[in-house]
Amino acid sequence: MTAALEVLAAGPLATVQDLGRPGLAAVGVGLSGAADRGSLRLANRLVGNEEGAAGVEATFGGLSVRALRAVTVAVTGAVCPLTVGAMNSVVHLAAGQRLTLGTPTAGLRSYLAVRGGIAVPAVLGSRSRDVLAGLGPAPLAAGDVLPAGPAPAAPPCVDLAPVAAVPPERGEVVLRVRPGPRDDWFAPGAVRELLSAAWTVGAASDRVGMRLDGPVLPRAVEGELPSEGMVPGALQVPPGGRPVLFLADHPVTGGYPVIAVVLRDDLDHAAQARPGSTLRFTGAAHRGGAPTRR
Repeated sequence: MTAALEVLAAGPLATVQDLGRPGLAAVGVGLSGAADRGSLRLANRLVGNEEGAAGVEATFGGLSVRALRAVTVAVTGAVCPLTVGAMNSVVHLAAGQRLTLGTPTAGLRSYLAVRGGIAVPAVLGSRSRDVLAGLGPAPLAAGDVLPAGPAPAAPPCVDLAPVAAVPPERGEVVLRVRPGPRDDWFAPGAVRELLSAAWTVGAASDRVGMRLDGPVLPRAVEGELPSEGMVPGALQVPPGGRPVLFLADHPVTGGYPVIAVVLRDDLDHAAQARPGSTLRFTGAAHRGGAPTRR
């Protein structure tokens, strides 16, 4: 393990992420990990790492790093201008060379993988930062030094990955859902309203959840729901009647009814929706507009 990158600027939010902490929800520890897991996996494959190696998740660009030695990196996810190399490709940085991620032209979260993986200390088996629980390494800041582990024995096998485009900034994001488990707590027609309305991603959205602006989904059952387990993709509806879409750092339990759940295959797509963009939900049997990008 040797020092690999110095953080010169972190942008709005940059955190170390791997594929999270599975299997610990029963003791109150959420999965966390990369919000767009497919993009992290792709970045790691490009540099020859195991798919679950830790990398950097940069939110809305602004990340700038300097190579402390010769390193091989890759940037995937939200499409952004790079000062060195190209998106979704293998990039070789010489000692002292800087790499800066500009503002994304599409999407929200970009991923920087380093050959050997970011080797910060693991917490409960993961190097991911859970912003809700405060677990894992602190969000990155200027002056941080990131170590990398030993390089894999095999060299990278491709130079460039052909990747379907992230939806444009003003395009609609379509996500497939399955109703329930508490759709019976809502008035007749609420699920139909969920599927027919256009929803706007609110400014208060983060890695925990995406607050959606749109019509009120009225309840049929009043009173309190005992707290129950939550999963990524749950569309929980608080008393105001507008849903919250749970993302990577969601709480493991919740007491508001869940009207529907976004399919796991579409959660990477949801993680790239930026505030102000439009979401639509469709029944799980329909694939229109909900791409598989990797």
